[in-house]
Amino acid sequence: MNTLSAEIGFEDFLKVDVRKGTVVNAEPFPEARRPAIKLWVDFGDEIGVKKSSAQITKHYTPESVVGKEVMAVVNFPPRQIGKFMSEILVLGVPDAEGEVVLITPDKSVPNGGRLY
Repeated sequence: MNTLSAEIGFEDFLKVDVRKGTVVNAEPFPEARRPAIKLWVDFGDEIGVKKSSAQITKHYTPESVVGKEVMAVVNFPPRQIGKFMSEILVLGVPDAEGEVVLITPDKSVPNGGRLY
């Protein structure tokens, strides 16, 4: 996908609430249609722990993501994925084969920090 999206204004950008969190728990999600991992991400006192289903099994295992700092959209409405309620969208970019690589800050920052 090499096409740019339509231009947006700064006010549109501000509507997307992207925060830093730390994965505190992860479990396999064998019931998912595509291989996935269930994640519980701590965003600090203001937001708390939120759940997500992430199709990241090519590069990550449940054990390898616990403790990982990630970026996620926290203001999407919850979405039912099978029997699991996903509350956030953990962000990643595709590698050369199209497999997800998680976006992480290059230095440790507090949970709940907002992207700007």
